[in-house]
Amino acid sequence: MKLRIVLYSLCLLILASCGSSKKAAQKKRDSGVVLVEPIPVKLPSVKEEKHVKKLAKKKLNKNVLKYIEDYAAIAVKEMHEHRIPASITLAQGILESGSGKGELASKSNNHFGIKCHTGWQGERVYHDDDEDQECFRKYQYVETSYDDHSEFLTKRKRYAFLFNYSSKDYKRWAKGLRKAGYATDRKYPDKLIGIIERYKLHEFDKVKKKDFKMKNSPEEIEKPTYTIGNYYEVKKGDTLYSIARKFNTTVAVLKEINGLKDNTISIGQHLLTK
Repeated sequence: MKLRIVLYSLCLLILASCGSSKKAAQKKRDSGVVLVEPIPVKLPSVKEEKHVKKLAKKKLNKNVLKYIEDYAAIAVKEMHEHRIPASITLAQGILESGSGKGELASKSNNHFGIKCHTGWQGERVYHDDDEDQECFRKYQYVETSYDDHSEFLTKRKRYAFLFNYSSKDYKRWAKGLRKAGYATDRKYPDKLIGIIERYKLHEFDKVKKKDFKMKNSPEEIEKPTYTIGNYYEVKKGDTLYSIARKFNTTVAVLKEINGLKDNTISIGQHLLTK
């Protein structure tokens, strides 16, 4: 009888310990370093609408055409800032994100399949890839995903040799990305080249800097930064007003610190609360 009481007491202690560990883990997830993303700015036209109209006559994939129309200007901006061919950036975005319709792109705005890797301090999602439930970077805006893609290539030594190639030599860039280990698929270069040539994305590599006049110079454009703070994951039924009351703040403050244009929020979104 005494032995049963002792065993029962031990079980209660173990369960209590597990419960407290889970609470501690949850608390750790709810606060930490958060990526603060600048609100995207309107970019000059790169004649993307005219480009897409020509292609539409050939009855090509409508999702790809819409993707080109939406993101060609961003790819050109990245080309002039980082010397990565716009055609390569666009083709990778189309391929990696399923033209923006893939699960990873839809739930995290990650258009390039960039994993967390060591040192990533922003938000994250878990997605099956080469292995089950791998860690991927999560962004508030697609534009930040493009910027991070450029940073990813320019700041890693294994991609350094790519910048010896011309920004118009998309074929060498496509083969070089595979060689550097960006993707494990042996057909990755052929897939990129196929997309570029089918949708004539190399035309965007010809856009000259003088013809792409930004309202702000690259130095003046705000870059993503990290901040230490608390954030809250939006749940079903939440509104900005209910979240503001929960954290003793105001809707106006929440919108300002999270860069929100209106009161629209979505389930799973992470909001800074202070």
